[in-house]
Amino acid sequence: MCTVVIDVPDASAGGDGAVRVLAVRDEDPERPWHPLGEWWPQLPGVVGVHDIRAGGAWLAADPSHARLAILLNRADTVDLPEDQLVSRGTLPLASVTGHALDAAPRTHGFNLVEVVGTSVRVHAWDGRALVTTDLAPGVHMLAHDGIDDPATARIAHWLPDYRAARPSPGADPTWPDAWVALLSRSAELGPDDDRAIIRDNRGHGYPTESLLYCTATVTDAAADVAFVALPSPAHWLTAPGTDVPA
Repeated sequence: MCTVVIDVPDASAGGDGAVRVLAVRDEDPERPWHPLGEWWPQLPGVVGVHDIRAGGAWLAADPSHARLAILLNRADTVDLPEDQLVSRGTLPLASVTGHALDAAPRTHGFNLVEVVGTSVRVHAWDGRALVTTDLAPGVHMLAHDGIDDPATARIAHWLPDYRAARPSPGADPTWPDAWVALLSRSAELGPDDDRAIIRDNRGHGYPTESLLYCTATVTDAAADVAFVALPSPAHWLTAPGTDVPA
């Protein structure tokens, strides 16, 4: 039940024309992983957050080719045996190396956010149909269901605020500050609140908790990704009154 917020640029607005992304990863804390880095020798230049167990990535980027991909799990109707399924973590790596998705992926359900330069699309797979949507200019939010889905409590609650805090179109390296501040405000709700973005999903039947977040700026020339691990699962504060550094 990860969360992604995406600002898709409007070509008529001027500025640097960058895509800006805030992504929060929810995962089982017992599942081992590596932080953002170059973990795939066969893919020189590709960086990502590495899933040690299956070898894939939650987020991957090819900075020099201006590519970024983020994986969000979703429910599905896949009826293949588990030993015939492929890990969803292969998808971000395939995306940033320019490989197209199969029409019927042999994986459980997913939303795959794919950024190529200043274009953004979302591939949604529910086990029956793969639907690809090109995102229009503006700020969008995605979790385990549809794009900007008002039935998802955190999207209904926070999307208006993220839109109001949309970064200016100029090249401002401090743009993540306003969006991370909203992330901090979300954490004040508590990790069990369904409106929260920093989450503990165990009460909803999933063994996952928020572990980290990344911010990214993608232009036609490059992708720049920053990584922050939370001090403990589903916890934003390191100590009373002390925020995790952005």
